Amino acid sequence: MSQAGFYPDDAGQSPHTALLGSEFIGWDDATQTATMRFTVKREMTTWRGGVQGGLVAGYLDDVMGYAFVAATGGELAPLNLDISMTLIRLIPEGTTIIGKGRVVKAGRRVVFLEGELLAEDGTIYARSTSTALPTPRPTPTSTGMRV
Repeated sequence: MSQAGFYPDDAGQSPHTALLGSEFIGWDDATQTATMRFTVKREMTTWRGGVQGGLVAGYLDDVMGYAFVAATGGELAPLNLDISMTLIRLIPEGTTIIGKGRVVKAGRRVVFLEGELLAEDGTIYARSTSTALPTPRPTPTSTGMRV
């Protein structure tokens, strides 16, 4: 698995990537699966001691999105129409999460994605599906966020 060409050079500076602590691990072309790693920051948790549900969706969205980016060689990115998520167990502060995002089917007008978050030992934390539109991959320069 390689990250060359799939994970933008400026991604480490992306506001959402910095917040989530995203690290792109690799891409498996045969299964259309991206693998990422996240370490849960205290700022992502509630008083229950685990990641807030909406922020779990952020991790899942990130890994599913990068699966499609990788599948298109960095040319396209998904624009979500919907995300469905199942929270299976609490994700504690400080945990290292392994994210798996997979392109189920990608057409010219719609993309179907799946994602899951796992503990390093394979224990499942959350699962998701997404329906999205394929769009040109935005960059800080193209969006006006960086000149």
